[in-house]
Amino acid sequence: MKKSAVVIFPGRGTYGKDELGYLARHHGDKAAFIKGVDNWREAQGRETVSALDNAKSYSAAKHASSINASALIYTCALADFAAINRDEFDIVAVCGNSLGWYLTLAGAGAVHPANAIRLVDTMGALMEAQGKGGQLIYPFVGEDWRESRANLKAISDAIHAGRTEGEAYLSIRLGGMAVLAGDEAGMAAMERVLPKAEGRYPFRLARHAAFHTPLLGHVSDAAFNTLPADLFEAPKLPMIDGRGAIWSPHSSNLNALYEYTFSHQIVETYDFSKSIEVAIKEFAPDKLILAGPGSTLGAPIAQELIRWNWRGLSSKADFSAMQKDDPFLIAMGREDQSKLAV
Repeated sequence: MKKSAVVIFPGRGTYGKDELGYLARHHGDKAAFIKGVDNWREAQGRETVSALDNAKSYSAAKHASSINASALIYTCALADFAAINRDEFDIVAVCGNSLGWYLTLAGAGAVHPANAIRLVDTMGALMEAQGKGGQLIYPFVGEDWRESRANLKAISDAIHAGRTEGEAYLSIRLGGMAVLAGDEAGMAAMERVLPKAEGRYPFRLARHAAFHTPLLGHVSDAAFNTLPADLFEAPKLPMIDGRGAIWSPHSSNLNALYEYTFSHQIVETYDFSKSIEVAIKEFAPDKLILAGPGSTLGAPIAQELIRWNWRGLSSKADFSAMQKDDPFLIAMGREDQSKLAV
């Protein structure tokens, strides 16, 4: 009998130096799909994803830039999605984090394959050209991956300080992590107020704008002016958005989907945590499958499972033990787990 699975798509920052050659290593059989992406990129005067993936060395300035990272991650993630063994897994829903919402639209069939790279690449170009502000990350949880009251208070205090001196917002609820965003004055105030945690937090996310905040209202306007409403069609799979709302194949209002994607999704908090909560509670899957590249969303997903005591999980150690023999979360960006999904 097939196992039910919710597929989760990654966001920005997941294609790093260790992912160089990802398409060449894992998806040599998907030449037609990759060529389609390359053709679109060439027509826009941009470097192809094949050239980026096959580069001799990783360049953060090139590979992590919005205009390149979006297309690279899209191609890797959708190739992974296509590789999932449909004889073994029944995909019951899809969701994603931030950029992963556009990939969710593609994976669920709410955007035709011919238009999916247009959507992803256009938004990547708009963010590159018009993005402003920045993001930093700070944990909601302690080292045991359980919610910390002290950390919650520190985050609240930091946002208040940021708003006193500039603009500051909760950009993404990312499992046990808060992604905070603001203008330079707001960012500096938040960094000053947040206590050092585990030796590395708070830290800024390089080459990230103030995604999912009102600071990008002009990008929302540009998206509406650039991408038409008829880009969208009825999804073939249920989608969970950045509010935890479910878009079902037979009852999705496409005008509302267009509005959400280019308005709320750009200028309001992206609640990835809520999307995972809805995934497990509403769909009760046998497995969660995290598409590559990379596997950095593994910890936030695990932290959300612990938060809800899913399958009795109450700590990081519990999650590690569960993952050893028969992992509930399969990360396709990990060599030791990708074979479990294909």
